[in-house]
Amino acid sequence: MRVALFVTCVNDVLYPGTGRAVVQLLERLGHTVDFPLDQSCCGQLHGNSGYRAEAIPLVRRFVETFRDHSVVVAPSGSCVAMVRDAYPRLAADDPALAAAVDELRPRVYELSEMLVDVLGVTDVGATFPHPVTYHPTCHGLRMLRLGDRPLRLLRAVRGIDLRDLPDAEECCGFGGTFAMRNAAVSSAMLADKCRAVRGTGARYLAAADNSCLAHIGGGLTRSGNPVRAVHYAQILAGTAEEPN
Repeated sequence: MRVALFVTCVNDVLYPGTGRAVVQLLERLGHTVDFPLDQSCCGQLHGNSGYRAEAIPLVRRFVETFRDHSVVVAPSGSCVAMVRDAYPRLAADDPALAAAVDELRPRVYELSEMLVDVLGVTDVGATFPHPVTYHPTCHGLRMLRLGDRPLRLLRAVRGIDLRDLPDAEECCGFGGTFAMRNAAVSSAMLADKCRAVRGTGARYLAAADNSCLAHIGGGLTRSGNPVRAVHYAQILAGTAEEPN
């Protein structure tokens, strides 16, 4: 299968290892990965902050970039939720754009959806002999309804010690600009999440969004905790021969 990778701007700028892990994983499974160079931000920051007019050009750019690809995958629940949930509302006043969005959005998948639902695999041949806990991020949990797809993938990893995260479904407090506009509330939510992570005794915290991992990872680092925040794609990409 030929798959187009929407790496997202956060991963492109700050976490390129996540994009490389997705490519490594899909190619190991026998698929070809395209990386359209015209891709940019999905417009989530603009749309969620009320700047609808500024988001529209990014919606249009996304559609023009990926419209000819049969399958698009992104290692970000929040960006996929933006495309599938917010794009129809943003494009509603432009019939041509709205039609293009409606045609494209069913072909845009978060990584675990792509692996489990499209490719029909849960055991991707990964090895990661470390204690790990998993945080289900809000967009993946509540908007995409990923359910246990990421956990099914992680449970099949050889050597992993996957530990339950207490109150896993509680938000970490990031929420994009929420963390800046409501810093006190965000910090309190973050403290609860970090406490739960520490309680697992895990050495790694995995999630489907690097934005949330940056928030939680920063809180853990500031408190002197050695837990490493890592996108679950990087765990799935690791093998005994090429550990991540």
